[in-house]
Amino acid sequence: MRIKLLRSFAFRQGLVYLALFALSALALLGFIHGFSAGYLSRQTDATIAAEITALEERYQAAGLAGLRRQIARRVRRQKPTTSSLYLLADRNHRPLTGNLSRWPAAARREEAGAWVDFTIGGAIDGDDFFGPRPARARVFRLRGGYRLLVGRDLHDLQQVREAIARALLLGLLITFLLALGGALVSSRSATRRIETINQAARDIMQGDLSRRIQSHGSGDDLDQLTENLNRMLARIEQLMSGVRRVSDNIAHDLRTPLARLRSRLESIRAGEGDGGAALDEALADTDRLLATFNSLLRIARIESAAGAADRAIDLAAVVRDAVELYQPLAEGKGQSVVARINPAPQVRGDHHLWFQALANLLDNAVKFTPPGGRIGVELAAGNRAPRITVTDSGPGIAEGMREKVFQRFFRAERSRSTAGNGLGLSLVKAVADMHRVTITLSDNRPGLRVTLQF
Repeated sequence: MRIKLLRSFAFRQGLVYLALFALSALALLGFIHGFSAGYLSRQTDATIAAEITALEERYQAAGLAGLRRQIARRVRRQKPTTSSLYLLADRNHRPLTGNLSRWPAAARREEAGAWVDFTIGGAIDGDDFFGPRPARARVFRLRGGYRLLVGRDLHDLQQVREAIARALLLGLLITFLLALGGALVSSRSATRRIETINQAARDIMQGDLSRRIQSHGSGDDLDQLTENLNRMLARIEQLMSGVRRVSDNIAHDLRTPLARLRSRLESIRAGEGDGGAALDEALADTDRLLATFNSLLRIARIESAAGAADRAIDLAAVVRDAVELYQPLAEGKGQSVVARINPAPQVRGDHHLWFQALANLLDNAVKFTPPGGRIGVELAAGNRAPRITVTDSGPGIAEGMREKVFQRFFRAERSRSTAGNGLGLSLVKAVADMHRVTITLSDNRPGLRVTLQF
């Protein structure tokens, strides 16, 4: 499981996001550190500049003696701390007053008013320091060759910078560890759910078409994928069951005509009976077999079509033509055909397919309606979408079989004594689905009502 987790796409994706997050956090923390350090440095320079201004004013007012007294007072006032650095020296850089024991070597060649970064160590006005400390100061030249250095000990500032850096690095490390833990947990959960899908797929490949994937119940994208896969599996199971059922029905429906055809052909070869009549009957059986297979191919082509033909259809003309074709046949059986064909808006689709579908419905109505029965055909529209209704006064179809009659070769009549191959309503269903039309079967009391709602 651990190897699968480390090799999983979810874990690798989590590492990618972790790297991006770490880089973003590093850039942000670096900005915070640089901004904080820059702010502290600017504050230090501002403090030095303020002290220089005050000492300059004192020098202008009281001269060199007053400046020396002011520096001495400031040195005494800031004890025991020595954050501010002062040094008044003569032209040879010999200290006169201040808290520095000697003039910094780095400041000997600097111009007046220049900023100087140097290192202090040893003792400052009697205070011992262990190790060097960074310092920053500004140098000024006074009348008579005297030199004044005013600065700040940056040891505290350096400690603050280091503390900020340590805090940022520690925060970055904690963030990295938390993000890594989150990536492991989330990828482990995703890997476990994906493994559930893989296991279900393996079971299905071994022949268990009833296997379904358990949903997590969170409604996330993996749950949506699971629901879609389960619907797809249900559809595949339905199609496979249909294939098995169609195979059984083909074997049942074609076994008798094929056996009869073989018997007639043997009779013709043996010269028994009327050879011409037997040959005609054999040809008729062959035509019925070909018609069955042609119907199957036609249904398959309709179901596999990408969409209905994009041509305008006059539904009233299609319904009228179908009624005119089957009305003489119905009247020959003593049936009455009542047609109410109202004007309807044109729809987009295939004219020939709709004619074939209506012809199949009327053929079934004529076939199952007894003599003296009634067949009704209605095209209604008004302000709504068109609706075609075909009714008959035959035996109808039981409610529990109304969905099954759309299956290929299915017959509600168990004896299969009525002529036909059980593909008529399958073709009607295929045409309706192709044109996104809803087909429903209901009770006509008596008989069957077929409704096509566009």
